[in-house]
Amino acid sequence: MQFPESWLREFCNPPIDSEALAETLTMGGLEVEERRPAAPPFSKVVVGEIKEAAPHPNADRLRVCQVDAGQGTLLNIVCGAPNARAGIKVPLALVGAELPPGEDGQPFQIKLGKLRGVESQGMLCSARELKLSEDHGGLLELPADAPIGADVRDLLKLDDTLLTLKLTPNLAHGLSVYGIARELAALTGTPLKTPPIPPVAAAVTDRLPVKVEAPDLCGRFSGRIVRGVDTKAATPAWMVERLARCGQRSVTPLVDISNYVMFEYGQPSHIFDLDKIDGGGLVVRWGRAGEQLKLLNGSTVTLDEKVGVIADERNQVESLAGIMGGDATAVSDDTRNIYVEAAFWWPESIQGRARRFNFSTDAGHRFERGVDPSRTVQIIDRITQLIIEICGGQAGPIDDQTLRQPEAKSVTLRVARAARVIGMPLTQAQCRDALRRLGFPIEEGDGVLVVTPPPHRFDLLIEEDLIEEVARLVGYNNLPTVAPLAPITARVPPEAQRSNFAVRHRLAALGYQETINFSFVEAHWEHELAGNADPIKLLNPIASQMSVMRSSLIGSLLQVLKFNLDRRAPRVRVFELGRVFLRDDTVATTDSTVKGVHQPMRVAGLAWGDAEAERWDGKPQRADFYDLKGDVEALLAPRVASFEATEHPALHPGRAARVLLDGRPVGVIGELHPRWRQQWEFAQAPVLFELELDAVTARPVPVARPVPKHQAVERDIAVVVAEAVAHDALMRTIRAAADPALLRDAVLFDIYRPPVDRDAPVGPGGLARGEKSMAVRLRFNSDGATLTDEQVEAAVASILEQLSARLGAHLRV
Repeated sequence: MQFPESWLREFCNPPIDSEALAETLTMGGLEVEERRPAAPPFSKVVVGEIKEAAPHPNADRLRVCQVDAGQGTLLNIVCGAPNARAGIKVPLALVGAELPPGEDGQPFQIKLGKLRGVESQGMLCSARELKLSEDHGGLLELPADAPIGADVRDLLKLDDTLLTLKLTPNLAHGLSVYGIARELAALTGTPLKTPPIPPVAAAVTDRLPVKVEAPDLCGRFSGRIVRGVDTKAATPAWMVERLARCGQRSVTPLVDISNYVMFEYGQPSHIFDLDKIDGGGLVVRWGRAGEQLKLLNGSTVTLDEKVGVIADERNQVESLAGIMGGDATAVSDDTRNIYVEAAFWWPESIQGRARRFNFSTDAGHRFERGVDPSRTVQIIDRITQLIIEICGGQAGPIDDQTLRQPEAKSVTLRVARAARVIGMPLTQAQCRDALRRLGFPIEEGDGVLVVTPPPHRFDLLIEEDLIEEVARLVGYNNLPTVAPLAPITARVPPEAQRSNFAVRHRLAALGYQETINFSFVEAHWEHELAGNADPIKLLNPIASQMSVMRSSLIGSLLQVLKFNLDRRAPRVRVFELGRVFLRDDTVATTDSTVKGVHQPMRVAGLAWGDAEAERWDGKPQRADFYDLKGDVEALLAPRVASFEATEHPALHPGRAARVLLDGRPVGVIGELHPRWRQQWEFAQAPVLFELELDAVTARPVPVARPVPKHQAVERDIAVVVAEAVAHDALMRTIRAAADPALLRDAVLFDIYRPPVDRDAPVGPGGLARGEKSMAVRLRFNSDGATLTDEQVEAAVASILEQLSARLGAHLRV
């Protein structure tokens, strides 16, 4: 809410400056979001009256004006404004005046000069030139009674300050200048000035019958007829200016008066053209399905039974209750008789209704938070008073129907609990004084205060609400600063575990860049990429394509790849370290878990494009399965992983493997399935991995071993095996057959397959069709003594025997 400080000080004027006033409101819970001057600085601008305005002898669009500035002699000023004419009073910048900065940011100095050969002794100003508005259609015309020579800043009160408050939804009582003044009076102890609103005597006896059929919609309805108004009258300049400083433009005098009183006292109202109401009466009811209403903003809305309306006796809807009036009964220049309405609409009946039609109004904003139901008659009198002053007319008697008003339920405050919650010692007298400054009726007991909320406070429902009132009246800045007392225990990570940061650092060193993605993903990702038939669904997703919780990081990485490729990225290597969500009935609800949901951390990576950045000394090669396999092995080091062929819904059926540590599967690695590559429109298939983070962070503690004192012995063997025998099976058999105290290492260094000759049963080297030769280098050593040939040959013979028995291998000759 925005309003001028001068208006606030008319109701409550504490002896503090503008900055302190804003700080006081903020510390009192009414946050001042912005404080700015009503007008930029300028000097030597006075009220001038144009006495004569003659055409310029050398320019068709210029006029030579004789202006009285109260200096005894008329000033000769050349002006090009279309409304420059004799008899009006306008701002006059004298020679030496300094106007607000222009587009170059420099103040504009007024000097004595000539325009087309005619001397100009100053400058007549528009509102835009003084930075008062964007209106540059002509000179700013001042009131006819403005004293000649008076400073324009003083006349227009331009040294005012505009305050913008950021109010929370529970502060409905702060949505008016008077409401803010009431809070300021309580915070500062300065008396609140409440101007009397005398009843306007009825000059005519006319009444408009109003029937309220929905007491759950309208709790109180007040209104009166005013006849003979002049809607063509001009809104007073002071009201136009005050509304402008509240961020509200002037429309017509009747609309301006209604808006002005709303900003003044927080009670929205509506003015009908009486002669346009069919049937001679109004009905307040709930809408009916299919009814339509053309609103004042020009849009037509379709209503239903959950929207309140004001209709005429012929069931024609005339207004959207508490939100906006209808176009059919809007006041116009031809309006002569009006009906002024002020009502109390139940907040529950207004909440969310305007948003259903994709707009919002100041009236709806106030009614859905709660408006004081006890002042509707006074508001009608205030509006009538202003209408008669500005537009004339004769008022009829006020009709006031009170059906049902909010029940004031008392709230009990325990002083001891207030002190405990606020965190400072409080006496009952302090609590009583704070609540009485707010004007609350109080009944006292032993250590207890019973408060009956006034009708303008809809937010006082429980004891904590009263504790908040006491805290802000005592002053948040007066609360003691007490450091928390808690034991500090150093959390030293175990040596056998590295941190998540270390994992990120290692992947970055391998050339990957980290991405951070939402945990909410598309449902078909879970069904198709992760093979999760029953993903965890969100009750209120932020978007339709983010409706389930992810059980895999693969989909998020593919989306990142697609985003980068759409922007012509030549090479992509990304990773994510994040949480996934799996159904698990064994999980119970704790401080960090939710029943039935397992939330492990995982790390996943993706590589696409060249294995290495483009270089001058070689042809680049695309990243493949083995490039990513090497990265996974480096990430898991010093633990040694093994890989087994597997199937995964997101991966190529012949180019995917499980990652195992100590025989336990900890993740998958592979190339993206061709159908997903085609669906995502990738020119080539990316390779991906996804691992359990716990397996990656675990690492064995290094164990010191003595450097071997004796020389190692190496033997090379080449065995012929069937084509189906994998490297992993070969190495497992070798290690199982040899004494681990002797065999220190076994490395495959060659695979030979003979050329295909369909006519020859046996190929070169004695290999039959469907066979291959695998050469392995065996390295033996002993900590006790130098190995003899007999020991080494016996170990090699044992290995060959097991290879023959388990894999059907024989030594190549």
